[in-house]
Amino acid sequence: MTTSEHAPRAEPEQLGPIDIAGLSHTGLVPTENQDHFLVATMRKSVHVTSSNLDPGRLDSRLAAAEAYLMVVADGVGGRAGGATASRRAVETTLEYIARATGCYQSFNVEEEAAFIEKMKAAVHDAHESLRREYGDSEWAPATTLTMVMLVSPRAYIVHVGDTRAYYLRRERLFQLTRDQTFGQYLVDSGAMTEDQAAASPMGRTLASAVGSAEVNPVVGLIDLEPDDTLLLCSDGLTKHVPNEDIARLLRAHTSAAQACEALVAQALAGGGTDNISVVVARAGRSV
Repeated sequence: MTTSEHAPRAEPEQLGPIDIAGLSHTGLVPTENQDHFLVATMRKSVHVTSSNLDPGRLDSRLAAAEAYLMVVADGVGGRAGGATASRRAVETTLEYIARATGCYQSFNVEEEAAFIEKMKAAVHDAHESLRREYGDSEWAPATTLTMVMLVSPRAYIVHVGDTRAYYLRRERLFQLTRDQTFGQYLVDSGAMTEDQAAASPMGRTLASAVGSAEVNPVVGLIDLEPDDTLLLCSDGLTKHVPNEDIARLLRAHTSAAQACEALVAQALAGGGTDNISVVVARAGRSV
């Protein structure tokens, strides 16, 4: 995940309503869907039961704060229990985050750093849970995972494996995550071109996964702008739909649900050789 191109602004513009949807499909070839996704709204509010203060003034001061949690996990192929691993990872991270969201309302630097550490800890908690139950065999269940906590206008990203996060801004699509595969590492080091890595047997071999021998969650953040679109997806989408088509489909549809349906349909039309999961969040303008 880069830091320079996506560095947060000092005073980010507040977003309007957030339109979020998710969709998962087994694909045309697999017989089991080992992907799991989650979209959750998390709220904090204060309810005054009795007071002689002006209720209107209180409502404006105590409006509920909202945060949105989005997760996509893809069970590692070639291992038994991939569906179990992805489900457990999503459930465990949700449970951990739900217990640890005491600072999501604030953008104080110290609290923000602590919150990012809690998101990483949620991934490690899921990892340790799988390792305790299934051991450390190289064939033990494992999963990729990409998680975003959106506390308007800031999106916090934690990423493991080759599920991806993108955002669309003013017609341009940016990839927020980098695949944790041996192929990507060889490309980054200059040892292979992207075409060579794609053709190599190790091109898609994961170097990091939740529940595997190595897990290295990468964190990042970005301040979203009104009209931005955020996308989380499993590699069942990116195997069949190039980035330019992803951008085109995100631009073409006005609702998050329509965008999810169009993306999955395009992946199926391209072959549907893997499970396909997408979560789309569209940022509105404040009134």
